[in-house]
Amino acid sequence: MSPKDTASTAKSGGSSAFTPARIAVLALFVLLLIFIFENTRQVKIRLLIPEVSMPLYVALLLTAAIGAICGGYFVARRRK
Repeated sequence: MSPKDTASTAKSGGSSAFTPARIAVLALFVLLLIFIFENTRQVKIRLLIPEVSMPLYVALLLTAAIGAICGGYFVARRRK
């Protein structure tokens, strides 16, 4: 493949690293991290019976990670 073919593939939406969707996801991810690390106070969280005290950013990170894992699972199931 010549350099000319590679350039035309990138221009036509081939394998460009920075698509608008990827930029939007990256921007949302950065905003999520800013939101999480701005909320550092201690909170009490109750899950069914036990009550746990932890920084709010840890709880937010855990819920974001659980959501990402669930989303990845459903996307992988849909592809099959």
